[in-house]
Amino acid sequence: MSPTSHRSAKSATTAVLRQHVIDALDELKAKDIREIDVRGKTSIADLLVIASGTSARHVKSIADEVVKFAKKAGVMPLGVEGEQEAEWVLVDLGDVIVHVMLPRIREFYGLERLWTVGDRETHIEAVSAG
Repeated sequence: MSPTSHRSAKSATTAVLRQHVIDALDELKAKDIREIDVRGKTSIADLLVIASGTSARHVKSIADEVVKFAKKAGVMPLGVEGEQEAEWVLVDLGDVIVHVMLPRIREFYGLERLWTVGDRETHIEAVSAG
């Protein structure tokens, strides 16, 4: 497989995984869903998806749903962190990393600001729910 065809196959896989993640977030009514394209900024992932839950229980349920939808897509999570406290749960799906947070935690850490500092145009995309 040439590097170009590998890249296009990878981005197709990332796009499918992204859609499963968005579907999972919509399913459990996650709030304020944002996507940040981090290609070229880090080698850990291509896309960060950040969403909020209304309570620790909601955050955990959303993260569990993301895992369930990813497995349906044939992707096993590389890791899930923060489920115990459920104020901020990170689901590492390889090319897509999902952060589900309580609003106060999200505001405090400001991941959207962190990953877009210095960008000429913003790479944050709001995802419409439904």
